[in-house]
Amino acid sequence: FRYIPVKSYAAAVSAFRNNQVQLAWFGGLSGVQARRLVPGSEAIAQGVEDEAFVTYFIANTSTGIEPADALASLEDELRGKTFTFGSKGSTSGRLMPEFYIRDVFETAPDEFFSRVGFSGNHTRTLRLVEAGTYQVGALNFQVWENEVANGNVDTDAVQVIWETPPYPDYQWTIRGDVNERFGDGFKQRVTEALVNMDDPELLKSFPRSGFIPASNDDYEPIRSTAEEIGILD
Repeated sequence: FRYIPVKSYAAAVSAFRNNQVQLAWFGGLSGVQARRLVPGSEAIAQGVEDEAFVTYFIANTSTGIEPADALASLEDELRGKTFTFGSKGSTSGRLMPEFYIRDVFETAPDEFFSRVGFSGNHTRTLRLVEAGTYQVGALNFQVWENEVANGNVDTDAVQVIWETPPYPDYQWTIRGDVNERFGDGFKQRVTEALVNMDDPELLKSFPRSGFIPASNDDYEPIRSTAEEIGILD
């Protein structure tokens, strides 16, 4: 086995498509993209926390926007503000927040906000909104919680104003031809190794409390959402 690091969601999908990697840790959207490009590939495991992931919408406190239970109740306060997503290919940083913006406000983000950006990653989104470079942003809830727990957030400058309903996210996806390449039962052995992983340091590196079985069907909401808003090739 060999670990191959990549720098982006797109690079991970390309490596999987080109058979440079046979097992990959994907975000929800990148996993859907990869499985479409490699017929027979399967989602085999997800983090315990990935079964019900959420995105936080955050705002610089200078906007005066207060937390709300319903996104619709923030329509007047959010309209015309500046807004940043994370990576263009991120499930939690782009796909799902864009879906809810379109669904609730019945318009595209670049028509609803005065300026829309893509920070590139969740931590960068947090820093840009904290600094006031963008007034509002969307990021992975785990990044926010971890940064707050580590004392890296000025909570006087930025706060969570809304969280999405839960959706599936990160998962391990394996190519469909691994049994032919590595021997009968290989896919099942890999799945069992992931689900039975209990090394605290390994799990901390994800970070996840553990892994549970997953299937392609779990990610049907991601696939249908990506098609609906036109970002699935």
